[in-house]
Amino acid sequence: MPASRHLPTPESADLIALAREIAAKELAPRAADAERAGAFPREAFATLGRAGLLTLPYPERYGGGDQPYEIYLQALEEIGAVWASVGVGVSVHALSCFPLFAYGTEEQRERWLPDLLSGDRLGAYCLSEAHAGSDPAAMRTKAVRDGDSYVLNGAKAWTTHGGEADFYTVMARTSDEGSRGISCFHVPAGTPGLEFDAPEDKMGLMGSTTATVRLVDARVPADHLVGAEGQGLAIALAGLDAGRLGIAAVATGLSQGALDTAVGYAREREAFGKAIIDHQGLAFVLADMDAAVETSRALYLSAARLKDAGRPYGREASIAKLVATDNAMRVTTDAVQVLGGAGYTRDFPVERFMREAKVMQIFEGTNQIQRLVISRHLAR
Repeated sequence: MPASRHLPTPESADLIALAREIAAKELAPRAADAERAGAFPREAFATLGRAGLLTLPYPERYGGGDQPYEIYLQALEEIGAVWASVGVGVSVHALSCFPLFAYGTEEQRERWLPDLLSGDRLGAYCLSEAHAGSDPAAMRTKAVRDGDSYVLNGAKAWTTHGGEADFYTVMARTSDEGSRGISCFHVPAGTPGLEFDAPEDKMGLMGSTTATVRLVDARVPADHLVGAEGQGLAIALAGLDAGRLGIAAVATGLSQGALDTAVGYAREREAFGKAIIDHQGLAFVLADMDAAVETSRALYLSAARLKDAGRPYGREASIAKLVATDNAMRVTTDAVQVLGGAGYTRDFPVERFMREAKVMQIFEGTNQIQRLVISRHLAR
């Protein structure tokens, strides 16, 4: 059943209704087949772009939807409830646009953002490296100034949309000054020296291409530097707070989709002369699932409202990401259990939901890293 939402304006209610309608009519019928085939859903992003749902939290003057973050996240949740690969992709695209919007010059924003926010171009975010996932300050990818250009060399692992995106937001080392030696670059697809490994063969999110991005003497103009030299890690960490809320929203949607499937099955399946939802043992499992979904939603919305108010929200974003993704793992596992043997087959989506939930606990900072972030806030 649709989530119960308290939305601030009629316009925001219409946007969430539109997201739900597109998710149900355009995305849901294609999700299972595309995931089985490992087909990248580029047309799904184009559909969301045409509807104005791909870049809701950015200003209209640059081509965005000019919506509060809490509205964007609820639209993202509706997408994640039917197709997590697309939900994650929308979150990554928004994250890849963030440095340019928040730290770019006005000339850079006017030059690039309208195309990036139109829905015609899809972004990727290149931060992690094979040896430096949870510790981005240990990255080795280098950018060396050469006249009016920078020459980039290195490899970025686990890049969502790697080889599919139209532009790449790349963090690279411009000096040996540790965390102060990292800078941010806007690298268009098609840049000579920008290469891609074969996509990772993953447990889930098969429709979301994940690949290592290699930079081999990739030359980008000096005016593609976003922010100041040495500001890259601060840019990356600021973006990750918002990105964690995106993943929390997608994970909540995944949980809602699993709950809806389990409740629908439990109403129809009979055992011992009545619907299995009328047996207390199973009904209590469903009640706990529902409580977990509502908890996840409340947490990400609370953090988003702090962000919308211009207040610090890093701790709350980590809490939301931690709780929502742990809940998604539990709720999807319970959904498989509710369906029994049927839940272990591909006749129902819950087995896919369960596989997709696992990575939610890993990317945008593992849940162990979230606990570290939260505990450091407590120690201050």
